[in-house]
Amino acid sequence: MFYLKLTIGSILAVACWMGMVFFSAFYGWWMQPIASPGNSEQFFEYASNRLEVENPGNSAFVLIENGHITGEYYSSGSDQINRDTAFSTASMSKWFTAFGVMKLVENGELDLDKPISEYLSRWELPPGQFDNNQVTVRGLLSHTAGFNDGLGFGDYEADEELPTLEESLTNPRASSDRDISIAVSYAPGSEWRYSGGGYLLLELVVEEVTGQSFEDYMRESVFGPLEMNRSGYGYIGNYENNAGSYGRNGEKAPAYQYASKAATAFVTSISDLSKFVMSQVSSSQNSNTLSVDTIEKMREPHGRTSGFDIWGLGTILYSPTESGDFVFGHDGANDPAINTTARINPDTSDAIVILETGHPSLATNIASEWVLWQTGYPDVLDNDAVIASMYLPALIGTFAIFLLFSYLGFRHYSKRRAA
Repeated sequence: MFYLKLTIGSILAVACWMGMVFFSAFYGWWMQPIASPGNSEQFFEYASNRLEVENPGNSAFVLIENGHITGEYYSSGSDQINRDTAFSTASMSKWFTAFGVMKLVENGELDLDKPISEYLSRWELPPGQFDNNQVTVRGLLSHTAGFNDGLGFGDYEADEELPTLEESLTNPRASSDRDISIAVSYAPGSEWRYSGGGYLLLELVVEEVTGQSFEDYMRESVFGPLEMNRSGYGYIGNYENNAGSYGRNGEKAPAYQYASKAATAFVTSISDLSKFVMSQVSSSQNSNTLSVDTIEKMREPHGRTSGFDIWGLGTILYSPTESGDFVFGHDGANDPAINTTARINPDTSDAIVILETGHPSLATNIASEWVLWQTGYPDVLDNDAVIASMYLPALIGTFAIFLLFSYLGFRHYSKRRAA
């Protein structure tokens, strides 16, 4: 009976240890930042070296401290990348769309909580089992509107004619080649599910409300005031001094067009993206952009998954900060190997900005290391590193429990023999 209890006790002890390791891993207990606290030179050297060694394509990287640029890196290949080189940004486009939408909200032209049907005349959501009048701008911005499309917009060749906005809403081309419908497929507001289709619909909302094309509105209301002169939604191949597109092995890849400007077609330079980022930190707040109050509202939690706050109004909430705020921003990724990121710590007015093509996840990986270095917490996109950090403590703890219970069993056996 003793040995049965000992066996059950050891199994329970291992299970408890594994549970503790698992849950504490998401709070960064088993992860070590790659630079010492406050040592930005060490972090910059680490990030620059990784970009130089691991990305065979093109990269641009800026480190910001207290609202000011303190480090810049540009890949050293034949394309002569500099601060004005244009890069595709993929899903980072959604952050800029949210910014433009919130400007309309701030000006009283849009209401976050009115049904979007009140703003639409050119297209309407298909009828279904859920109430389309529950779909709001707030829900679209935060991916909680009840859409289940998961877009991922597909590529268009350089010489292909792009569909109209209405045609894309009715029959979107998905990167997965699946048949996708932009429609309400679960109760709006009940859960978070990523939706590129929601941002395509926001593009239409902007055009309907302003009477302008989406691109003209963004140029006049966002890019112009911030002097973002290298930013827009055109085919990247038409930009002088562009980064092009590279595959994972460093081979030149075709550059594509995208049907959804709001969700995935944004093109920018590291200089323009840095201006946008620095307009949102307290130490360099730009009066030509959104108010501090609106920018703070954009990072209030709206989307949750697995018990964690992960999404605001168009912003990814990467991790909590010391003050109870969130590191925020947006990432983007697209085939064959486009990856972009911009993340801001509102507590310190520090930020990281990376644009690259040639590696599918390097910008995101480096920025995740930056979040850990800034806050001590892993970010919401760093699950692989979180899981990897569990292996060693799980193994050591299990081994220690095995030794302890083996010792208890041996001691019990020795006492019985002595008796």
